[in-house]
Amino acid sequence: MAELGIDLGGTKLVLAVGNGQGHVLAQRRRPTELSGNPRADVEQIAEEARSLLSEAGVEAGALRAIGIAAPGPLDPVRGALCQPPNLPGWDDVPLCDWLAELLGAPAYLENDANAAALAEWRYGAGRGCRDMVYLTMSTGVGAGLVLDGRLHRGSTGTAGEVGHLPIEWNGDPCSCGRRGCLEAYVGGAAWTRRLRRLASPDGRVARLAGGGEKVTPVHVIEAAREGDAFASAELERFNDYLARGIVALLFVLAPERIVLGTIPTAAGDALCLDPVRRQVRERAWPILTRDLEIVAAGLGERGPALAALSVAWELHAEA
Repeated sequence: MAELGIDLGGTKLVLAVGNGQGHVLAQRRRPTELSGNPRADVEQIAEEARSLLSEAGVEAGALRAIGIAAPGPLDPVRGALCQPPNLPGWDDVPLCDWLAELLGAPAYLENDANAAALAEWRYGAGRGCRDMVYLTMSTGVGAGLVLDGRLHRGSTGTAGEVGHLPIEWNGDPCSCGRRGCLEAYVGGAAWTRRLRRLASPDGRVARLAGGGEKVTPVHVIEAAREGDAFASAELERFNDYLARGIVALLFVLAPERIVLGTIPTAAGDALCLDPVRRQVRERAWPILTRDLEIVAAGLGERGPALAALSVAWELHAEA
């Protein structure tokens, strides 16, 4: 028996076949290309899944479960996508029902940040702990909570919207329509807009990017490693706001480990993780930080495949 994982994002689609022990037997990755007809798009995904299952040597009838990691908003109970901004036209799409019908196995849907948290907890930097917070700063700020050894979804299935913790009253505008959210300060898209507005055309960051309009956090990290003053100041600001968000989480959840993905992982210990650890220790009670670990995510390129497969493994076991 085998499981199928589908990581459906706004820019990429990852399909993976696994065997339930954390082993990926086969996978494919391609850009997400939408036709405007969700049913036709899902049928195309199912056709690619059949091909991948055949490549992995999984016979018809041997597919145990399908796990789907997708951006919200979504309804995990109904297995439906509810107008996610990065998937235009996918309004109340019964994704689990369609895939179960097309592939002949039960399908389970989970928010992509929750799925990534499951994967890091099972196979990555979260292994061995019972209380973990996973944070990733890609386009926005995604988060997943593992509390007492279980993924925590909350009563509405939306627990973990850490990106919208208010850290500055009446602060910078956020994509959610409010102001001062953590995402407005450390989310990749918001920080990129700020950098393109502020980076000097003649500065090192803009030169590394090939122009101020092309600047991203990657170029800031590279310039900061070279000692550039503007880049170093921007990373210091990023670290400060990230630490504020983490301190708030500590007082509410008291986790034993916080796993940071994307920007902090790319920046590394010296530029990001160590300064954040210092600030968190200074701002939170010692009992909350005494055994706390703040670590970089560990799965790297394996993450999307294992995230989607973890949904299949975890939710099928709960069913």
